[in-house]
Amino acid sequence: MTLDELRNLDFNNVSAWPVLIQVIAIFLVCAMLGGGGYWFVIKGQAESLRTVQAKEDDLRIRFEAKQRKAAGLELYKAQLAEMEERFGFMLRQLPGRKEVASLLQDVSQLRVSSGLEEQLFQPEKEAKRDFYAELPIKITLQGDFHQYGEFAQGVAALPRIVTLHDISLQRMGARRRGGDAANSQLVMKAKAKTYRYLEEGE
Repeated sequence: MTLDELRNLDFNNVSAWPVLIQVIAIFLVCAMLGGGGYWFVIKGQAESLRTVQAKEDDLRIRFEAKQRKAAGLELYKAQLAEMEERFGFMLRQLPGRKEVASLLQDVSQLRVSSGLEEQLFQPEKEAKRDFYAELPIKITLQGDFHQYGEFAQGVAALPRIVTLHDISLQRMGARRRGGDAANSQLVMKAKAKTYRYLEEGE
């Protein structure tokens, strides 16, 4: 088919066109309709679909996270109840402001019952922390190894919390009869600490 024949095509009588030209024309019309349909209809819907899919993925991740939390909720509740019980137990072991003096007497009495000689028993200024106050006491004691063991055991058995810190043991000059190292006199310097719960308004 020549260029002149293409120019002379009658658009009012398409059925008279050669078959090849009809096929090409139909292909071009279909391509234009398909392109227009994609541009005006499908493209916008495809973008909406991608947005919805991204939102679905995000919602699925959130759902799975919340599902895991919900599955462990009973365990969390049990752990929280146990922590509250432990916290309450520990608070009951902290002396109140009025009980501190008697606790200091208990520590001093432990020293006496252990047979240790007191060289220094000096309460220091209390230091406030988050919800409790720390009450340090400088102590210097003299005695043998077993007496110190008995004293430490007694401190650990007190109904209120008392801890020993910065412990240093130094041997006195001479040993007792028999030369047993366990029976030699030792000087212990330490800091005993007890704690009290801060009352409301402190």
